[in-house]
Parts: sequence; C-alpha cells; structure tokens
Amino acid sequence: MAVARLAAVAAWVPCRSWGWAAVPFGPHRGLSVLLARIPQRAPRWLPACRQKTSLSFLNRPDLPNLAYKKLKGKSPGIIFIPGYLSYMNGTKALAIEEFCKSLGHACIRFFSPFSRFDYSGVGSSDGNSEESTLGKWRKDVLSIIDDLADGPQILVGSSLGGWLMLHAAIARPEKVVALIGVATAADTLVTKFNQLPVELKKEVEMKGVWSMPSKYSEEGVYNVQYSFIKEAEHHCLLHSPIPVNCPIRLLHGMKDDIVPWHTSMQVADRVLSTDVDVILRKHSDHRMREKADIQLLVYTIDDLIDKLSTIVN
Repeated sequence: MAVARLAAVAAWVPCRSWGWAAVPFGPHRGLSVLLARIPQRAPRWLPACRQKTSLSFLNRPDLPNLAYKKLKGKSPGIIFIPGYLSYMNGTKALAIEEFCKSLGHACIRFFSPFSRFDYSGVGSSDGNSEESTLGKWRKDVLSIIDDLADGPQILVGSSLGGWLMLHAAIARPEKVVALIGVATAADTLVTKFNQLPVELKKEVEMKGVWSMPSKYSEEGVYNVQYSFIKEAEHHCLLHSPIPVNCPIRLLHGMKDDIVPWHTSMQVADRVLSTDVDVILRKHSDHRMREKADIQLLVYTIDDLIDKLSTIVN
C-alpha cells in the first residue's frame, strides 16, 4: 500500500529532494522559514485527459446558492478556497483536484473528499458581486464545511481565501485539521486602503468605489466597493493572537507585488499553533501557478495528509 501511494505522488512530485534551506526565525514557537528552490529536474505535469466532476449547487434558505464541484473519497478532506474574484476552475483548483484523484486511486485511505466552490456573486454562484462582503464570504466557506464536507478537512486558501481559511479554522476547530495558505492575504485589503493618502481615501468614500490597480485584471483595476472595505475591517486578524492550533503551511512568492511575503510571516507569528512553516519561493509572483509552484503545493498537501494519517494511526 505504501509503495502504491509513493508511486502516485511520484507522478506529481518526481523530485522529493527540494533543496530547502531551513532558516531559524528567532524565538517563535517552532517556526521555521523554508526557502524553496526549483526542483532539480522538470516535473511531469497535468494528465492530457482529465476526468470531469459535475457542477452542483448548494441551496441555502435566504442565502444565494453556491456553485461547487465535489470529488468523493476518504478523509481528511481538501477544500480549496479561491482568492478575490477568482473562480473554482483556476489552475490551482484543477491541479489539486487532479492530484487528489491520482492519490485516491493509489491509496484510497489517504484520500479525501475534495470540494471547490465559487463565492456568492462570483463565477457560477448566485448573488450580486457588488453586494458581497468578507463576512458573507466567510458564511459561504462555513456553509461548504458544514453542509458538504464529511469529517476532518484540510483547507487550502489562496490570497483572500487564505484570510477566510483562518476564520474558518477559528469557527470550526473540530473539523479543520490543517491549513495551507498560498500568498495568504490576511488583512491586506484593509491595510492597503489605510495606507492611501487621506485625500484619496476621502474620494473613495464619496464615490463608494476604490479602483485598486492590478495587473491581473483585464481592466487594469479591481473596483472594490467602499462598503466591502469597511465591513472587512471587522474581520482583521493580525492585531492580536490568532486562536488556530492546527498544523499550518504558508507558501509565498518573494516577487509578490500584491500581498507582501512578510504578511505570511506575520500570520505565522500570530497563530497559536506551534506547527507552522513559511515556505518562500524566490522568483514566484502572487498567483504562484507556475509548474514548480503547483508542484510545491501538491507536495505540501501530500505531506500534511501523511502527517495527519500518522497522528491518527
């Protein structure tokens, strides 16, 4: 069984020797910073033919329906939480699902139900994106955990999804057994807004919209509602200890010009967990969706599943 499991992982992570350099991070509770280098040889990539999971909707009384795709399997489960205005069909979401399928076929007891979804007002889900708030998206994540996920879950949060995964871990400690953040954007939107000149902040307040420059938007900006920013202030976490005690892995590109990699360091310092690693990629940007980035993400998921199964056994 162990040989079959390693064979499945090898198809995704052909070089397990990543050449990480562990760097001490002061007196912080067992925290280490891992500088991840590109693997010594190129990884195999996504299979040419994908099996497709069907689109489903979670119906909620008095709340917008949520679009999601779920792959059944063993626990712990993997839930992918996308970033701001990102969709569930992104590179990372599809790559994680493919890996989960391959790992499930290799050794089903190490595999998990995998859910990926669109927030209300985004992608295939119902609702108006202009009426969205971080608090509403937090409820979306909790709905997925409460109504769709069976058993313990590993949350993988990308960018703003990393902020939400922390909130989910606080709210559902009995179900969330591990976290993986990719460019975790805890408090970032609020922090960026507060750093604007006073005159510009007043202008945004009057217009009701902040046109935040972004090279990842076709229009060159993300139009963020002022009401979204003000509501998000109530969900900031970095001002005090974060009551999350499960294993946490924070992946971040040092070329990220949207969310500074130091944010992941702040999260690592604030959480109560003693099992925390920050993994930095020197040449990766905010999206972290290059082949080597996805390979690192998949390896990290596999490593946590292995760790959790060892604890259970």
